[in-house]
Amino acid sequence: MSERRGKLHLPLMVKANLTGTDKGMNYECRVINEIKEIKMNEQHEALKKFSYQINFALNNYSNHGLLAGNFSNILIGGLGGSGIGGRIVKTIFMDEFPIPIEVIADYTLPAYVNEKTLVILGSYSGNTEETLAMFEEVKKRGSQMLILTGGGKLGGFAEELKLKTYFLEPGFQPRMALGFSLTYLVQIFAELVGKDLSAELKTIASYFEDCTPYFEDGMHVFEAIKSKSKLKYVVLCDAQFEGVATRFAQQIQENAKHECFTHVLPEHNHNVIESYYGTLDTVFFFLNSNTNPRVAARFEFLTGLLEVENHKIVELGTETFTLASVYETIHRLDWVSLFVADAHKVDSLNVPNIMSLKEYLDEV
Repeated sequence: MSERRGKLHLPLMVKANLTGTDKGMNYECRVINEIKEIKMNEQHEALKKFSYQINFALNNYSNHGLLAGNFSNILIGGLGGSGIGGRIVKTIFMDEFPIPIEVIADYTLPAYVNEKTLVILGSYSGNTEETLAMFEEVKKRGSQMLILTGGGKLGGFAEELKLKTYFLEPGFQPRMALGFSLTYLVQIFAELVGKDLSAELKTIASYFEDCTPYFEDGMHVFEAIKSKSKLKYVVLCDAQFEGVATRFAQQIQENAKHECFTHVLPEHNHNVIESYYGTLDTVFFFLNSNTNPRVAARFEFLTGLLEVENHKIVELGTETFTLASVYETIHRLDWVSLFVADAHKVDSLNVPNIMSLKEYLDEV
């Protein structure tokens, strides 16, 4: 890692030199002594179980027996922490999936959803009202469904209709349970195109048996922005990292109670770039997969443009866009969100505004 002219470049390297899991550690991260001075709360402890979650989804996955060619399109429905896995898996498979994939976070379904649509609905609690509304609509449309849930009403309905269901272990905040849902979804989509990615996922899970390197990378990122951490955050990404960028923004918003926005290149360069004059009250994060040289060139231009006014830029790039790079980037940035929350002295666990909204809606 190296800093130059206010920019941090953090290459994404697969950690191939990690030791195996010690017996009885339940796949949790082994945290080195100098890190133990950080006061760990429930959110930190949940993040340390990323490897456990991936392994849980691997061990509890069972084949659905479906092929993408039997459907006209795929729709993934889910909200917040229960829905972000769909956005990420869409980008993972975007260059090889033979039919359209759409992600919906709403009460209603597009008109095109019919019996030729495969619908995958996810709700960690099983009680998300928008997802339950989609479930009822899907039944009317006659679409085949796959369900990801930890129980609740959705779990009950799925059991009643004998729908293929992938169980999410309860006990986490939905946003801190991504290892479960994302790993299930990767396996579901891989099977749809005749692939088996279980061995690769098992290797990826092993990277996080010791999450110290990711903790340290996250701390390095935070230290780079610490002096400006109360400015708003803008995440610029390419299409491959759009889901990961959205995930990071959501984690900053919910964990750190802080404004964070995302823009995708090249579209960003046709409008938003015209607001970049003078000194902006913004910290910029670049997520670049380097998949497209023309898009990479656009990131280079933006670096030069923003550095003129000495803006803080955190650049996270990878030489090749891989499944491992997706998981690693998510985990690094999840740590960053908690470090921002800790520095701002906010409660990273509870979400009072969201809970107040739910109470309000219960009365409407």
